[in-house]
Amino acid sequence: MAHPVDVHVGKKIRQRRWLIGMTQQQLAGRVGIKFQQIQKYETGANRVSASRLWDIAEALDAPVSAFFEGIEEAENAKAVHGQDNVPADILADKEALDLVRSYYAIPENQRRRLFELARVLSDVA
Repeated sequence: MAHPVDVHVGKKIRQRRWLIGMTQQQLAGRVGIKFQQIQKYETGANRVSASRLWDIAEALDAPVSAFFEGIEEAENAKAVHGQDNVPADILADKEALDLVRSYYAIPENQRRRLFELARVLSDVA
């Protein structure tokens, strides 16, 4: 069984990779390993060594500490959903990350209008 810390670090690697729009193949190429190894890291099936995590952090342009952020909350939060029916780990959802990426691709004035529309619609629901 995978250690919870390995699973958390793997999720953070996947989140960062998705956020910047990088594939497993691209990350593996930058780190010098096969993409299957990235898959194993991201699921927590394989533990990431310190030196490999350093290489991954460089390839993803993130500090090593970013992969440990929120680990205390993740360990303590046993409920699937937090307040307001929002998943506790919303950035673990690829659809949510795609939505955020698309949202920030919209010009700012239109983005504000879209945000207000979303607020109105969510108040109706």
